[in-house]
Amino acid sequence: MHIEPGLVDGGKIWLSYVTAAGAGGYTMKLAFDALRERGALSLLSRSAAATALVFSFFEVLPHYPVGVSEVHLILGSTLFLMFGAAPAAIGLALGLLIQGLFFAPFDLPQFGMNVTTLLVPLFALTALAPRIIAPNTAYVDLKYRQALALSTTYQAGIVAWVAFWAFYGQGFTVENTAAISSFGGAYLLVIIVEPLVDLAVLAAAKALNRWKGSALLERRLYEAA
Repeated sequence: MHIEPGLVDGGKIWLSYVTAAGAGGYTMKLAFDALRERGALSLLSRSAAATALVFSFFEVLPHYPVGVSEVHLILGSTLFLMFGAAPAAIGLALGLLIQGLFFAPFDLPQFGMNVTTLLVPLFALTALAPRIIAPNTAYVDLKYRQALALSTTYQAGIVAWVAFWAFYGQGFTVENTAAISSFGGAYLLVIIVEPLVDLAVLAAAKALNRWKGSALLERRLYEAA
């Protein structure tokens, strides 16, 4: 995951530090809530699993430069359903950081923009999930339309943030607008594919019912709230 280097120049990039700090602060709040709810072992285990998966999403799954950024199958809604909001946020941030430190150092100056782009849509998904999923529904029992709503929320948030950074950095030129449109159009494929991945993962989790109660998984995955 990377927004193109130079899209936002050094005189404007300070805003990314502010938004990243806000996203980091809210992640800490979610982590503290998760710590109180299930303890350190569960939080660390789920965060480690999410981090490993995020890193593999970035480095192993296909990704293509389109317009102002790259199109990735990030599977933010899948991470949320499997591990919960706090581990998903931690995993997205750490996976992105590991990629930058060891495999894509040219991405590090854009880390604030990229981490904001990944985390804020996750927070929006977390806020909307109670309206999309009834309280008496375990995640393994989700329907396609619910998975689609979660995926659309997350991926649309990514497109919106990438567009914001592009317009913020390069203005409302015809060329910049066309590049943003190309990126947004390419992400329609992700919105179609991700719900299917979600349902496949949830079906596998339902078949492996012995994992119910595992510290490695979100409790709501098997238990209705």
